[in-house]
Amino acid sequence: MAELFGESLTRDDIRRRSGQLAAYGGVRLMELADGTERGIRLLEFRTGAGLRFTVLVDRAMDIAEVDWRGASLGWHGPSGLRSAALHEPEGEGGFGWARSFTGFLVTCGLDHILGPEEVEASHYGYPGIRTKRHGLHGRIANIPARLTGYGERWDGDRCILWAEGVVRQATTFGEYLVLTRRIEAELDGSEIRLTDRVTNEGFAPTPHMFFYHVNLGAPLLAEGARYVAPIADVVWAAHAARYRDQGTGYAVVPAPQDRFVEQVWQHETAPDAGGEVPVALMNDRLGLGLQVTTRKDQLPCLYEWQHFQAGAYGFGIEPSTHHVLGDNAARERGEMTWLKAGEERRYDARFTVLDGAATLGKAEARIRAIIGQPDDPYPTPSGNFRPLTVPATIR
Repeated sequence: MAELFGESLTRDDIRRRSGQLAAYGGVRLMELADGTERGIRLLEFRTGAGLRFTVLVDRAMDIAEVDWRGASLGWHGPSGLRSAALHEPEGEGGFGWARSFTGFLVTCGLDHILGPEEVEASHYGYPGIRTKRHGLHGRIANIPARLTGYGERWDGDRCILWAEGVVRQATTFGEYLVLTRRIEAELDGSEIRLTDRVTNEGFAPTPHMFFYHVNLGAPLLAEGARYVAPIADVVWAAHAARYRDQGTGYAVVPAPQDRFVEQVWQHETAPDAGGEVPVALMNDRLGLGLQVTTRKDQLPCLYEWQHFQAGAYGFGIEPSTHHVLGDNAARERGEMTWLKAGEERRYDARFTVLDGAATLGKAEARIRAIIGQPDDPYPTPSGNFRPLTVPATIR
């Protein structure tokens, strides 16, 4: 049964109380109509428990807004939503991606992640293309999906809100990778469930890299908010040469700053007994948090993005398939994922709202029971990039 507005309701109870499920929650398709977001289709999910989020059909089925009882949890970047038709993937030396960068979830991949790089491409067998130049974080986030279905599905007295779409990243002389994404939430729920499959629909072996750029913003993101994660080792910091200059360590969020320079960390995390890695941002003043849960065998690396610049104040939890070293390094280390014809990888993620001091405490206790994180806010990076084992291929 659904626990809604102080009552335990069966499917029949809800039917008796209203002519439509929309009185309590549901999924609906809309289209934005003004400015740079004009023409973007989005799906609005409402669980009835206070969770509302929007899925960008025309932006890779990524998640834009996430609200809990009126409080925004996701990041709203200065670019705002921008139609994929306006995106310039080759612009600004590969950094044009940032002009379309906003929202709670931005998917990175499918054949490249991290900074702009030129990589070898002879495996595609086309004499005119010996190398490929990739922009920041790849192309997938700005490709429209084909919406294959959405709605509400009853399983007895349990109601599941869902959507599914297919995103194709393909070219004649290169990759042909397809992302199939399913998003679910329970009526009365406080959690978003994501299931992704990336398949090589072509016939040439194709490199595959992938990560979730999960972005949190105000009011959840605020001075004193805490990053809680099962960190076994701090591997790398982009800002090691100016380590303490900005007075910002890895664990506690400062107020917005006028001249903050982006900080990025890579952490080696430990999974729980079931192979999961839970990571959270917690705001004790609000009694509110957001937990990201992924699988260590699917996304073995974890980045932390700190962008505490005034006017673009954001924080990122970024589980990834590869080290922050990049595309060429993954090839040189023998850690690149090469998908053969018809092969695929699966990725599972959950985004859970933590509401109230008791819920925050329970989540923190679970994380700390896996392994304690460093007490020093400025831990010296170890530089120990552990060898990655390429997971078994799924057909």
